[in-house]
Amino acid sequence: MSNQMSRQRRPVHPMPEFVRNALAEKGLMDSYNSRPPYQRNDYVGWIIRAKRPETQQKRLKQMLDELNAGDSYMNMKYRANKPRSNPEIGS
Repeated sequence: MSNQMSRQRRPVHPMPEFVRNALAEKGLMDSYNSRPPYQRNDYVGWIIRAKRPETQQKRLKQMLDELNAGDSYMNMKYRANKPRSNPEIGS
């Protein structure tokens, strides 16, 4: 765990190599990076806090599944903010 703190005063967790590798293997790094910083940090912290490797892998799988689906975060509904079109310019 890093001593660096986010704006919410939470510790910022560095991403472990096994998480980075899993995101790259599944092609989900862009989905991960498109999430708000607090979600990325929460996912990593939640995964690394697991004491057993089996639990870490289970949590990693849940994160990957949620990123792939794009509609949930930590078993809660999630809807990404999409840029709004401006009717004045015909978008």
